[in-house]
Amino acid sequence: MNTWNLVDPELRPALADSRPLSLTQDALIALRQQRQQAALANVQHFCDAGLTVDEQLIASPAHPAVRVCVIAPKAAGQNRMGILHIHGGGHLFGSPEQSLSLTAATALQHDCVIVSVDYRLAPETAFPGSLEDCYTTLVWMTEQADVLGIDPEHIGLMGDSAGAGLAASLALLARDRNGPHIAFQNLMFPMLDDRTVTEENPNPVTGEFVWTREYNRFGWASLLGCEPGSEDVSPYAAPGRATDLTHLPPTWLGVGTLDLFLDENLRFAQGLIRAGVAVEMNVWPGAYHGFSSDPVARVAQRAREHRQAWIAQFRPTQG
Repeated sequence: MNTWNLVDPELRPALADSRPLSLTQDALIALRQQRQQAALANVQHFCDAGLTVDEQLIASPAHPAVRVCVIAPKAAGQNRMGILHIHGGGHLFGSPEQSLSLTAATALQHDCVIVSVDYRLAPETAFPGSLEDCYTTLVWMTEQADVLGIDPEHIGLMGDSAGAGLAASLALLARDRNGPHIAFQNLMFPMLDDRTVTEENPNPVTGEFVWTREYNRFGWASLLGCEPGSEDVSPYAAPGRATDLTHLPPTWLGVGTLDLFLDENLRFAQGLIRAGVAVEMNVWPGAYHGFSSDPVARVAQRAREHRQAWIAQFRPTQG
């Protein structure tokens, strides 16, 4: 089904300029390098805007050191809100530097400290490598709260796409390991359920643009090391499979009506609500996967505003 007529008119120019992805090993390596070089060239811009962007390595006895970027206001502060940010990219690409437009704006708006994790990517590293990198980072943030100037009771999770899916997985893992307290999870179009690519009756209006069923199958197969839809896939890999969603933190979800992940996001939100979790969800008409990065479309601006307004309630009370 051609869904171009359903796309918000203000989002169409960016969509018309987008290029299809080539998901081969060589193409992935080239794409990662190209995007990272462009992102590194812009880091100084964010530092000039009143932020520090510092690289740290977190040692771990169980796996390689985890690289993170700490994004914080230059002005000194204590007991700030902390956010563990997990970048998107289908589990295949992305980095903290490539997400600075989001993390920098968030750090400035909320006077908070963001730790963005450079987790190991698939297919070189399969599940649970990336999730363990995120958990290591969460534990480190809690242990280093005084040094980072954050309140350990006000650490939340934030992610887009595959990063939002990892955030949802991390919330489950931290709960089940009796790990650090998580104040909230802020999930933009999260990639939650590998079974979406095996549906017998898929949604006819989702998944045509930006992140397709073909891409999704490749991403999940790369992460899982097996075909999506297999019976033994862990809910820590695909949190949309989780059957126990109790005792999870307050959750915000945002997704567009044309996004491949729409139905799995709706199911996840319903599951959270039925488990007694406080949930706010925004569904944006005419919006495809990744739409919120559009700099001018009003629907993208509204999505960014709603997302940030929801986060504001978790800032620690000063005084």
